[in-house]
Amino acid sequence: MIPSSAVDKPFEKTPSTATSSTSESNDSDTLGELSYAGQLPSNEEDVIPNQDEDDESSNEEEENTSNSLPEFNNKRIILQRFTIYNSLTTMYIVGSNAKESLFRILEIGKDQSNEDQLVILEDKSYFYTRKDMVELLNGLDESIEAGIHKIAQGYGLLGFIKFTKGYYLSIITKCSQVAVLGGHYMYHIDETKLIPLDFNYRRPEKYSDEERLLSIFKYLDLGKTFYFSYAYDITNSLQTNFMRNKRAATEYKFAKDNIKLKNNENFNTFEHNERFVWNNMLLKPVLQNSDTAAYEWFQPIIHGFIDQAKISVYGKKFYITIIARRSHHFAGARFLKRGVNDRGNVANEIETEQIVSDMLTSSFHDPKFGFYNNARYTSFIQHRGSIPLYWTQDLNKLPKPPIEINLSDPFYQSSALHFNNLFQRYGPPIIILNLIKTKEKQPRESRLNQHFANCIKYLNQFLSEEHKLRFHSFDMSRHSKKNLDVIGPLQKIASHSIREIGYFHNGHNLASTKLQKGIIRTNCIDCLDRTNAAQFIICKEALTHQLEGLGLIPKDKTLNYDSDLINILTEIFHDHGDTIAVQYGGSNLVNTMDSYRRINQWSSHTRDILNSVKRIYSNSFIDSIRQEAINLFLGNYVYAPDKPKLWELENDFYLHNEMTIDNIRIKTSYVQWFNKFYLSNSRFSFKDDLFINHNMYWDPEWRLEPFPDCNDNWFNECYVPRKFQSLSEVFSYNMNSNARYFPSNSNQPGNVFDYSPFESRKSKQEEQYAFSKPKSGESNIRYLDGCFEDDVNHFQGEKNYEEKKIGARIENRDFMHESAYLQMTNPNKLKRFLTNKIEKFALQILKIGEGFELRSLKPMFEPIFSEQDYELYQSQIEIPRLITTISKSSYDKKPNDYALSSDNEEIYKYFSAVITNTISSEDITSSQLPYLRTEDFKLYSKYTRMEEDRYLHLNTEDDYFK
Repeated sequence: MIPSSAVDKPFEKTPSTATSSTSESNDSDTLGELSYAGQLPSNEEDVIPNQDEDDESSNEEEENTSNSLPEFNNKRIILQRFTIYNSLTTMYIVGSNAKESLFRILEIGKDQSNEDQLVILEDKSYFYTRKDMVELLNGLDESIEAGIHKIAQGYGLLGFIKFTKGYYLSIITKCSQVAVLGGHYMYHIDETKLIPLDFNYRRPEKYSDEERLLSIFKYLDLGKTFYFSYAYDITNSLQTNFMRNKRAATEYKFAKDNIKLKNNENFNTFEHNERFVWNNMLLKPVLQNSDTAAYEWFQPIIHGFIDQAKISVYGKKFYITIIARRSHHFAGARFLKRGVNDRGNVANEIETEQIVSDMLTSSFHDPKFGFYNNARYTSFIQHRGSIPLYWTQDLNKLPKPPIEINLSDPFYQSSALHFNNLFQRYGPPIIILNLIKTKEKQPRESRLNQHFANCIKYLNQFLSEEHKLRFHSFDMSRHSKKNLDVIGPLQKIASHSIREIGYFHNGHNLASTKLQKGIIRTNCIDCLDRTNAAQFIICKEALTHQLEGLGLIPKDKTLNYDSDLINILTEIFHDHGDTIAVQYGGSNLVNTMDSYRRINQWSSHTRDILNSVKRIYSNSFIDSIRQEAINLFLGNYVYAPDKPKLWELENDFYLHNEMTIDNIRIKTSYVQWFNKFYLSNSRFSFKDDLFINHNMYWDPEWRLEPFPDCNDNWFNECYVPRKFQSLSEVFSYNMNSNARYFPSNSNQPGNVFDYSPFESRKSKQEEQYAFSKPKSGESNIRYLDGCFEDDVNHFQGEKNYEEKKIGARIENRDFMHESAYLQMTNPNKLKRFLTNKIEKFALQILKIGEGFELRSLKPMFEPIFSEQDYELYQSQIEIPRLITTISKSSYDKKPNDYALSSDNEEIYKYFSAVITNTISSEDITSSQLPYLRTEDFKLYSKYTRMEEDRYLHLNTEDDYFK
């Protein structure tokens, strides 16, 4: 250890050399000039601020000293830059904010009595200015034998790991921004570095255990698909992060009245979700030192996927963020980790969250309603994981190894633990979407499917009808191979499920906040290809509800698969699926949404074959070493001289399962396998009787203030003061957006481009061609649920059976009902019928002289607006003068009022005649139609895409659209 004089001197503070952390960190810009990232100055002259700034700093310090300290020490700086110094016996880590104007220092040494224990010292009550830090480092260099030496710089600390002897420090040396949420950035780890703690470190001898373990550890590339954030907890969902802060602020608001909210273990604490913290093993030496603010220095990281896109709706922006968190429990490679372990943890378990946020306000806080009350944030969570049974596949029998149920569990104890944990995390109901095969010539997946169905049936007999596990089995592979519809049945299941479990939509207070209660759990055999396609369909349905909740689309709006919005979501989910497939299976997705939608079949089929070959190669030669690296990194294997080496183990079953029984008298109930508290809806209810009587709590005008222990310095993180940055380097500016679908030259002649991200990009001609001439393999598409048989031969004696019979069915069926599907066993028959109906309907409209009544078109021209539609229009309109001139009464029409105004009728007759070439535009003069204005002609022609130069003789000054 270092001499006591050397320890006392660095941490000896006076008002002139250190600044209390309770002073306002937001005003810290006056404490010193900026420096370049990671470069600490070598002499004092480089860091002395201007005299005026020094006087201002001293005045602020005197004011802060005179004031009494707050109850909580909440003014903490966010450490984003780290410089590591080493001496003979001690390591020093200097942390600073992004501007490198405020500093803190951490001292790490070994315990003389126990070399396996680290001694970590930090004075959490102070931070340093740049001048103070230079003086402190100079003092250390002079007082310590052999001085201190700068060895590395980084953007984050991951923790410490020990193999056979000394400790190593893992640091982040490169990172890149991938998303921003509430003003807090999320980063992808690009490069890491392992630094030995010992100053006299020597490379381990060749073929030694230390050298081999070190090479295995480095095989797990931390520079791929690992993510972290300095201020936002990415290990927890948006719902958890919002509710824990709103709850704490509300309780603090009413602390004087001794009012407490109902307990919910998910929202009571501010702990990270240990299940998704992948460097939990590396953080243990730090967490054992209770005097150290571990998570202010060290960043918890997740393994999975994060991506974000910006969508513009006529200039109004909203963000779509996808966050996938992989569980580190029972983690590993594809064929080496299957099923469930004895603690209820399943293989390839991933929580996928879709966040949709309106960027009208950047932060989580509302200017009017206060702390974490921004109502423009929504999220939806779904889950994927291996089938929770004891099953394996022999890696030596590729490419399709048989599925074996290798451990009998007649009471499904491990499965019960798994579903009970889902009840604890998400609440009921649990909706299971099982996508494995149900019929096979040689039973493989179908055997496992039967066992899984028996498991659900057994567990459900002890649950009430309200809380039973909802099991849906859908043979996705069989439907795809037989050219049956895949998307329709999944959309139906997704629609029902989302309406039942809901989604998170933050409100202006706890009472108006909507919570997601329950989860959709999707699985196939690998939880990769089929699962990713199904989760995309579920997210698409959830996106519709989220946009409706934000008021961006009207109710009952259907998002087209060929719209810009869904195209971007498809790209994100392709990347999401590829990333997860590489992590678990060793290659990209084999079957993508293009495969199931039958788009670009030749290219997608070739890609699927190549990825299958890559996956087989990875499973055969690389998975074993990958599994060893994961076990070492996660701490599943800890080196001990008297135990077998990691590479000597035949398998890692006992690393992931604890088969020993400590007390034979304690057994898990086979009947009461669930916790009743987890099934209670009161866990998600905050409407306490005491609060109902509190008018301030329910007052919508009441503003919620932050609790004292909170420090959400989002503005300085998102908009760094005094930082010069080009617009082309700003992350939000370069984010993936639907703007890339816009034409480069908007003034090009031709059809008017629709900038809406919700409309289909396919032209009507392409859609008609795709319907009338289906691609190969699409001649027998049908919906299995709700379909009806159409006996054509029964109507052969009738002249127009298609029009009379099918037309009657179409008119009588409710297309808005979710179970209404139209069977397409004969597309040519349906095509002929629809073509005939459309042609007759068009002729009736266009041939006005044949007695067609324009009054029957009243619903097209004068729709009836509901109160919700009017409020939506009023909130979304961007021209204030229109709001003042439009009254709701102008939209309210009596149902029996079918009369059209004469102006509208004449306008419609005129354009119908022009389109059908009944009359020429030259035959109609302004004297004949004095009430028809040029602006009406122009507007109508734009919407009908008429060639204005051919039909309308307008002046140049009237063209106000150009």
